[in-house]
Amino acid sequence: MFKIAKFFKKYSFLIILILLFTVVQAFSDLTLPTLMSNIIDVGIINSDVGYIIQTGVFMLMFSLLSGIMSITVGFVSAKVSAGVCKNLRSSIFDKIQGFSLTDIDQFGATSLITRTTNDITQIQNFLIMFLRIVIMSPIMTVGGFVMAYNVNKSLSGIVLIAIPILAGVVVTIAFAAMPIYKVIQSKLDGLNLIARENLTGLRVIKAFRTTDYEKNRFDKSNKNLSDITVKVQKIMGLMGPGIMLTLNVTIIVIMWFGAKKVSLNEMAVGEVIAFTQYVMQIMISMMMMSFILVMYPKASVSAERVAEVLNKEFSIKDEILDKKADYKNLNNEIYVEFKDVCFKYQKAEEMALSNISFRVEKGKTLSIIGSTGSGKSTIVNLIPRMYDIDSGEIIINGKNIKDYTQLELRNKIGLVPQKATLFTGTIEENLRFGKKEATQEEIIQACEISSSLNFIEKKPDKFNENVAQGGKNFSGGQKQRIAIARAIIKDADVYIFDDSFSALDYKTDREVRKKLKNITKNSVVIVVAQRIMSIKDSDNILVLDKGEIVGYGAHKDLINNCEIYKEIAESQLSKEELKSGE
Repeated sequence: MFKIAKFFKKYSFLIILILLFTVVQAFSDLTLPTLMSNIIDVGIINSDVGYIIQTGVFMLMFSLLSGIMSITVGFVSAKVSAGVCKNLRSSIFDKIQGFSLTDIDQFGATSLITRTTNDITQIQNFLIMFLRIVIMSPIMTVGGFVMAYNVNKSLSGIVLIAIPILAGVVVTIAFAAMPIYKVIQSKLDGLNLIARENLTGLRVIKAFRTTDYEKNRFDKSNKNLSDITVKVQKIMGLMGPGIMLTLNVTIIVIMWFGAKKVSLNEMAVGEVIAFTQYVMQIMISMMMMSFILVMYPKASVSAERVAEVLNKEFSIKDEILDKKADYKNLNNEIYVEFKDVCFKYQKAEEMALSNISFRVEKGKTLSIIGSTGSGKSTIVNLIPRMYDIDSGEIIINGKNIKDYTQLELRNKIGLVPQKATLFTGTIEENLRFGKKEATQEEIIQACEISSSLNFIEKKPDKFNENVAQGGKNFSGGQKQRIAIARAIIKDADVYIFDDSFSALDYKTDREVRKKLKNITKNSVVIVVAQRIMSIKDSDNILVLDKGEIVGYGAHKDLINNCEIYKEIAESQLSKEELKSGE
């Protein structure tokens, strides 16, 4: 919990107010037993009605004051805990935005979602109890003992024996439960992962009729979580009976010895009642502290998980360099160049890319083709520096990509990812991801080039048409065309299309590519594709196999010189097309 203490600085004043209000409440609560004792021993015995009324009024005033302070402390505590956790959520979200794909892979998307939601909720629930109880309980415990000691010194020894016993019960049970809560959060991550996979892959599950298998997988994970939760609740369930047993035994012992002292005229009846009330206040304060200790293990584990994200060092950082001295591109050239680039994913045994070298000039198109897992998308992810290479250089416009800030680098790139992702909002809002200040004319032009204007204008609200989560109210081809338009609006130096035409029919594919050629004359275009018909007109084609370049050149040359490319072509083209090179 102390790892996130910096988030409390903003609320220092409110925390001081909580402390002051709690002290006032504690003073009021500690005063009431004494006033009750006075009414019994003085007012009733001496039949002094005026004294009873006067003392009763004071009791009402202190009770009202205590109630007001309690409500105020509750309100302020809720404000502080909600505010701290709001800032925590924002900080985690901002941190994740700066993560590279390597960082996200380290935690896992599901775990990051759990840490941003469930873990922070656990912290918030703990904080509101902490602010209300942890300040109050020590004051009431110490104050109650002092007041009880003033009433009768000999009976105070019973309290001194009871408090360590009660504290021992609470602490032992809490620390026994703490390691189990760590396992619970891990099991919760696993359960969320299965649920997320089932929701995103529902069509696949239904298509392959694996519903029963997935249900059994979920039930198994759910049962594991349930079993371990029951185990920890059994342990925590001992706390309530342990506390009540200690409390009741203590009260019985006090009543026993108090009755003897009353019979010997060593104590008044009112004093015994007051002493009992103070002991009750002490024990209730200890009991309230036990609630904190019940919640602490969960909150502590959650705080550690949140701190892991906040303290995570970015694997990709902007280099602090003299960029003006470093950057000499006098001719304002626009190009992308790979120089002996090697890359391996974390925990992978083999290299994903080995000694990749190529150069693409302005106005030229490079297409990348190869079997699944050959490294096509890896190249695409390295250009905008989603991952950092192990060796070699990637140059854009005469400058190593590590010498750009990440913002500068990605501003030069228009990327259409393999999976066309749309965000909730309107079509226009999605298009403006590419360029916030884009004019309506620019938006319309980009949609014309991507052949998306026709279906957008048929929508009831046109560009203001709502986009459902993940763009589920659009077909795959429509999503791809909107994603292409989004990238075009950016007017970038480098355009990357990662298998971005796969959902388009051949006619639309050809139309879009033809229009793209006209607006990318001053840019570099890199296309990842599976269909040879879509890339055979490219200036150069890069053929990959197991992370290595096995072919580079024009379509006609590769048909004759690259066996792997020829095999792919023969599987997709007719003999006439192969012979004619068309």
